[in-house]
Amino acid sequence: MTNWGVRVGRWMAAATGMACAALSAMPAKAEWREARGRHFVLYGNMPEDTLRTMATRLEQFDGAMRQLHALPEQEGEESNPVTVYVLPDESAVRRLYGKGGDHIAGFYEPRVSGSVAFTPMRGQGDGLNALKPQIVLFHEYAHHFLLGNSQIAYPAWYSEGYAEFVSTARFDREGIMIGVAAQHRAYGLIDSSKLPIETLFDSTRRKLDSHELDQVYGRGWLLTHYTQFDPTQSPKLNAYLKLLNQGVPSIAAGDQAFGSLKALDRQLDGYLRRSTLPGRLVRYERLPKAEIAVRTMSPGEQQMMPLRMQSDRGVNRTTGQQVYERAARIAAAYPGDAVVQGWFAEMAYDVGQDVAAEAAADRALAIDAKSQQALLYKGLLHLRRAYTEHSRDPARWREARSWIIRANRVDTNAAEPLATFYRSFLMAGEKPSDSAVAGLGRAFELVPQDRGLRFLLAGQQITADQIDDAKRTLRPLAFDPHSPADNPAATLLALLEAGKTQEVKVALATMTDRRGQED
Repeated sequence: MTNWGVRVGRWMAAATGMACAALSAMPAKAEWREARGRHFVLYGNMPEDTLRTMATRLEQFDGAMRQLHALPEQEGEESNPVTVYVLPDESAVRRLYGKGGDHIAGFYEPRVSGSVAFTPMRGQGDGLNALKPQIVLFHEYAHHFLLGNSQIAYPAWYSEGYAEFVSTARFDREGIMIGVAAQHRAYGLIDSSKLPIETLFDSTRRKLDSHELDQVYGRGWLLTHYTQFDPTQSPKLNAYLKLLNQGVPSIAAGDQAFGSLKALDRQLDGYLRRSTLPGRLVRYERLPKAEIAVRTMSPGEQQMMPLRMQSDRGVNRTTGQQVYERAARIAAAYPGDAVVQGWFAEMAYDVGQDVAAEAAADRALAIDAKSQQALLYKGLLHLRRAYTEHSRDPARWREARSWIIRANRVDTNAAEPLATFYRSFLMAGEKPSDSAVAGLGRAFELVPQDRGLRFLLAGQQITADQIDDAKRTLRPLAFDPHSPADNPAATLLALLEAGKTQEVKVALATMTDRRGQED
């Protein structure tokens, strides 16, 4: 799983630890609350007024970005909100992140089952150059917003630079000011050795050290700010992104679009030396009203929350078993809590405890017959059994899909049941039905952030000989700087561009088999 995260600068303290340590990172006496807006669900262990203010600002922040980009609301967005977990501090975020998270202050994971972000409630220090919690929250949300409202791939410098650019939003009396200076990047921009612009634009995905990564954020912010507010640079940025998504290497695309990267670097140095930087005010009256619903979570949910965060973060065999064993005791104490039982069904499913998972799903459905999570996991369990047993009985597959269909009917705009219904045909070795193919396309419209879903759609388009559509779907994956060096999307796209349709179908079948075995 690829993460987008905020990295702290070198001057800030780092913490390490195993992911499972986050299970005990929360205060002993929890008072967890849930705040729901149109675009997110926010969980925090804090007073109601504090959580409501945080959620209101996040909803207004979403509206401000839509104003900046003239993006209307999309039908179904409220059915696929990003879930944001607010942890006590950056150290708790790092423990939850696990290996490789030494300098992480927050992170975001896009997925069709529900995108998630993790952010701290308290930062480190209150000075002018401190990385404040609101900046981390807005940075992670900006990744979700950008990926969900664009069909192109962005280079690492712009992906992080844009998130930094909007994350410093300031709430003034008249509105939200966008483009406020990123003071938390001041050290890396002014007092540190400068990252060569060729390294900033490098798309070969070579490993960068912590100083270089900090510079990607800082210089990325500076370049994004420059291209947003200088009218002569915006067309050049658009030209660069177009070239990049056509397969032109990033450095060559930069030289071609901007004229010369070295000249651009000198212009950036001059822009940084300016005494003031421009900003843009989005007035409150132009924003939709932020409708926020806050509730205090049930006693069972309160106890489950640290485990729920770990589960949503992602588990392996060891951590998943730890989560399952602890959650089993809580679930046993709260058999009448449908949410607790639904969460536990997922935790049990993750470690192959199918009997316990189905019993929990049944308990949830006995309380709430429209529990989409319980219906979905009933279907997933039945699908897994049929797949594991190599069933060729059509009736058995139809019965398993019936649970997915029921989950879909609870909310027809929820993406996960649509994607699961399509995958069920692949699991059965059957040609997907027309409705399954349509559902896959709709799921992708709803959650374009999920790379696996994009790859699945491209595979369907290749199978259907919709080659031009497949190329458009694959390009953001193929040129995504966050992808590994052996990027399968790049392999498929190269074959498609060369007109080797049969070779690409063979390669796709091999990749699909390998992914199925890994799943």
